[in-house]
Amino acid sequence: MKTILHKAESRGSFDYGWLKTNYSFSFSSWHNPERIHFGALRVLNDDTISSGMGFDTHSHDNMEIITIPTSGQLEHKDSMGNHGIISKGEVQVMSAGSGIQHSEFNHSKSIPVSLFQIWLFSNKKNVTPNYEQRLFDFENLKNEFIVIVSPMGEKVGLNIHQNAWFSLGKMDANFSYNYELKVKKNGVYVFVIEGEININGEKLNRRDALAITETSELKITTTSKSEILIMEIPV
Repeated sequence: MKTILHKAESRGSFDYGWLKTNYSFSFSSWHNPERIHFGALRVLNDDTISSGMGFDTHSHDNMEIITIPTSGQLEHKDSMGNHGIISKGEVQVMSAGSGIQHSEFNHSKSIPVSLFQIWLFSNKKNVTPNYEQRLFDFENLKNEFIVIVSPMGEKVGLNIHQNAWFSLGKMDANFSYNYELKVKKNGVYVFVIEGEININGEKLNRRDALAITETSELKITTTSKSEILIMEIPV
């Protein structure tokens, strides 16, 4: 097993007034030549958007975009005619494919919205754009993981054009969980949303991440109540 630790404080951190964000990989004005991507994982942004503010209409292509709100409500509009609200407990996926335009705004006029936005390189070029969102029962998760994103054609999670699986879990303190990779050649990016965990002797705190390659399984042990996102992706 090979690992690279990405501490929370090593991320690119910016306060734009209306947007407070942390970039796990090079993005916008933050460039770190050692943190361009991890395999197919290109972007992991930890955003908080002020009330009534957001991203005006902009374009994407050939990218799989996953949005996971952690508080508040995000309003989405796109060139496919989709218009709706994404709230905590929901996950949105958008396959940009041959090209899509969309906007994202905080739906509230009084409270911020916080979210993770994650981009993966697509494994098929110029496909017909696709959009989905789904409510998951995260509140009742206890010492288990639920698959929220999976490859196109799978019957679990929301589907994307990439051989990747995202699993979100909640674990009590002093609990261990064994994750077996779906594809042995894949890598795993473990991101601690909340809490404190240990993987292979490496201690991770809130918003820390561990990039893992050359293993077929990994053991996660918690030292506090934790919420964890496991991203298995081609490397």
